[in-house]
Amino acid sequence: MASVEIHEPEFSDIIDNNSIVLLDFWAEWCGPCKAYGPVYERVSEEFPDVIFGKIDTEAESQLAKSFDIRSIPTTIAFKDGIGVFMQPGALPEDALRDLITTLIDLDMVEVRAELEIRNAAEQENQEEEKEIEDKEEKEEKEEKEDKEEKEDKE
Repeated sequence: MASVEIHEPEFSDIIDNNSIVLLDFWAEWCGPCKAYGPVYERVSEEFPDVIFGKIDTEAESQLAKSFDIRSIPTTIAFKDGIGVFMQPGALPEDALRDLITTLIDLDMVEVRAELEIRNAAEQENQEEEKEIEDKEEKEEKEEKEDKEEKEDKE
């Protein structure tokens, strides 16, 4: 399948309704992007079941910003709606093919399990940080009250 231009209005629908989606963030003025474009196109023809999207960072600056794109070209890959790969720079043709093969073989049950573990750990860390902040605030308040009480006695 040839690559397709992706615009913000249909972005979520494309990610959510396709098994594997590759994104090439590029710009017309970018020399490495122009060199990477034909490679991306050639490889797209070899994998008809994969969506090869192209996102012009000039026309779709909000999408580029949402992915914190700082260097182009940048390739991002999604499988089953989950971002699983992001790399700035033009990928060599063989590396791009290898990436797609890896994505096809990627066990998403394992990926989701790993995400659940990470999310649970992150939530636990946030709760611990909140407890520490609350304790520090309580101690500061008590110190302030003690100081005010001491000043009132003097």
